[in-house]
Amino acid sequence: MFNFGQDVGIDLGTASVIVYVKGKGIVLREPSVVAVNNNNGEVLAVGGEARRMLGRTPGNIVATRPLKDGVISDYTVTEKMLKYFINKVCGKFIFSPRIMICIPSQVTEVEKKAVIDAATQAGARKVYLIEEPIAAAIGAGIDIAKPCGNMVVDIGGGTTDIAVISLGGSVVNTSIKVAGDKFDEAIIRYIKKKHNIIIGERTAEDLKVNIGCVYPKIQDAEMDIRGRDLTTGLPKTITVYSSEMLEALIEPAMMIVDAVHGVLEKTPPELAADISDRGIYMTGGGSLIDGLDKLLQEKTGINVMIAQDTVSCVALGTGKALENLDALDGKNRR
Repeated sequence: MFNFGQDVGIDLGTASVIVYVKGKGIVLREPSVVAVNNNNGEVLAVGGEARRMLGRTPGNIVATRPLKDGVISDYTVTEKMLKYFINKVCGKFIFSPRIMICIPSQVTEVEKKAVIDAATQAGARKVYLIEEPIAAAIGAGIDIAKPCGNMVVDIGGGTTDIAVISLGGSVVNTSIKVAGDKFDEAIIRYIKKKHNIIIGERTAEDLKVNIGCVYPKIQDAEMDIRGRDLTTGLPKTITVYSSEMLEALIEPAMMIVDAVHGVLEKTPPELAADISDRGIYMTGGGSLIDGLDKLLQEKTGINVMIAQDTVSCVALGTGKALENLDALDGKNRR
């Protein structure tokens, strides 16, 4: 059977887009940010270049994230962004590529249709959808086809997807809109309340990555940041400590722990026993926050492991799922 177009797997995340091409591996990793000229709707920059413009654009240019909480919030811009990434990866293709895209486990039919339509308009010949926790489990190297329970907690930018997987499908799952972005928002609120200073999204993200933690550290780390003083309206530099980050981030972190708890309560006893043997796998960029695995382990009493190459897990899983596209197509034809 000839397949002229390329097979492409896309982890369409709220914070970043990772593209996997069959036979080549991960070929692109860019922030999901688009800078658009408001006067004529022209796309000026996509990805890393557009991210540098966040919070720094004149009135007629808007740098936005077209996905919010794991779903498309701006359809036209998402379509343009996908088109840009697909062209960048595939070049000028003679035959359109088949594309597999990851979606959060609890999306509605309308949201699914929006993803399929955006990818089709961007040049896909056929679009397949795969649930994020299942893709993350495949990417983490778990054999999901066996009849035993595996729990995956995938913490992205917009959503945290939690699923118990057995025999290739999810038995119990939930998706909550608490993830990387909510951690950033919590930091912005905390700095404003405690230090009376306003900081932007990028500074909040730098704090989260460098000194953020949700479990007490042995040694307090510190970082200098700049923001605007609310009293004087002038720029001001302050030093922030990781113990303050703990105060800021513990609330959203506990929401994730509670959601994991909720899924465990609904899990059938046989699968729950498997999970307590095998542990919980954490994937996604959000799982890299210092101490989140320790917090989850302490609250559930189950061993918690962070997957290797955790940021790319979902994209790698999608890539492995691409290998079975011909089988899927055959099934559909039959």
